[in-house]
Amino acid sequence: MALSQRLDLRQTQSLVMTPQLQQAIKLLQLSNLELTAFIDREIEQNPLLEREEGDGNAPTPAEAADYSGGEDRGERSAEPEPTALRDTAEAAASDILPSGADSPLDTDFENVWADNGAADQVGGESLADWGGRGGRSDFEDDGFNLEQTMSRDETLRDHLEGQINVDLIDPVDRMIGAALIDLLDESGYLTGTLAAVAEQLDCAVERVSAVLDRLQRLDPPGIFARSLAECLALQLRERNRLDPAMQALLDHLDLLAQRNLPGLLRICGVDAEDLSDMIGEIKALDPKPALAFDHAIAQTLVPDIVMRPQQGGGWIIELNMDTLPRVLINQRYLARVSGGMRNKVDRDYLNEKLHSANWLVKSLHQRANTILRVATEIVQQQDAFFAKGVQYLRPLILRDIAEAIGMHESTISRVTTNKFMATPRGVFELKYFFTSSIASADGQPAHSAEAVRHRIKNLIEGESPASVLSDDQLVDILRKDGIDIARRTVAKYREALRIPSSVQRRRDKTMRRK
Repeated sequence: MALSQRLDLRQTQSLVMTPQLQQAIKLLQLSNLELTAFIDREIEQNPLLEREEGDGNAPTPAEAADYSGGEDRGERSAEPEPTALRDTAEAAASDILPSGADSPLDTDFENVWADNGAADQVGGESLADWGGRGGRSDFEDDGFNLEQTMSRDETLRDHLEGQINVDLIDPVDRMIGAALIDLLDESGYLTGTLAAVAEQLDCAVERVSAVLDRLQRLDPPGIFARSLAECLALQLRERNRLDPAMQALLDHLDLLAQRNLPGLLRICGVDAEDLSDMIGEIKALDPKPALAFDHAIAQTLVPDIVMRPQQGGGWIIELNMDTLPRVLINQRYLARVSGGMRNKVDRDYLNEKLHSANWLVKSLHQRANTILRVATEIVQQQDAFFAKGVQYLRPLILRDIAEAIGMHESTISRVTTNKFMATPRGVFELKYFFTSSIASADGQPAHSAEAVRHRIKNLIEGESPASVLSDDQLVDILRKDGIDIARRTVAKYREALRIPSSVQRRRDKTMRRK
């Protein structure tokens, strides 16, 4: 074999992940709220972009699709291209782009999108930085709000420090109390050890223990406890109900969790009526006293897709336009700045921003159409669920949707990530409708795992105290209904539903009857 240098010509095909294509793939898996935050960052960096306010006359993607049900796939509304926006942008670009230059709008985006569905999540937030907003002042978005000067809700730390400043006179004790407050978790339990606090503050463990004893008498009752039993004991002590029998019950909470009433009767030395009263007192206590000071505002789940029944049958699927951001190219600003550019650096900069803006507009349009197509196909596949209930949820995998609409499987995975659909039966994540299948015992179509879990839950809720169903009995009932399922699968589904075993349920029902 001769060792020498030579030149070879090879013709190969390869797919290059440009920053614009990486951006388009990333947009697909964002929810509407995440997309809004992303667009806000892009508007800050690109002077040609602006958010469309109000209804506007700008063209929008296909906003709704109709599904009539049955075997027919239904007629989807047309998917118009943003022609008005494209024409305006290309007209403005004609003064900047050299003749014959390719624009991102000329890319065969549909094919590239489907072929690149298998790509992993990629980065690339933006193509360039820009420090302004087309002459707008940053102060225009930050108006003074009088509500910001109002007093805030009292936190747990504020509540405890106010009591410590009154009850503890010694500055050293106050410092120990502040260190102990730092060790409280969100439920009000003390984490860490007293020895660690003593070593940190260079004082005796006995003094830390004495301060803790005083802190455990503060409000709310049960605060600074080191275990559930101690938390309940502190509250019972506040009510003057911590007698030896109650203390014995607190020392054996594991037996109470197991519904082992004979063992508790023997340990506490009381009769069944007294034990029932003691258990009732414990149930009235607060196992997490610090949660009363949790003023965090619960975030409302905002759906990305809205589904509603159609008059005469079928369903209407549309995007939630209240949360779907719309972006336009600021043609007025583009025309003004393009006419005054005299050097190549400025023209290249504006050219790059125009390309980036055009690609973002088309990516948003493509994202909306893709989500709508996937959601429409899911509704078609799970039509029985929406019409009759969860027991009719059919097995479904990503490949079924991908083959039906002609997209890559990983593209469907991105579309169904962090996307929620509001339906007449509630708000569901799109991934909820993809469930594994369980074979049928009589040769009928397979059953959805979610439908089987719902069936198990209904059987257990309908059982009587005299005949509690075991896992083996549940298997027999399900097999009579044509569901071929193993006992360990029933146990797994029952535990996932947080339903105790038949022994625990029997003890629980016995306690309720007493």
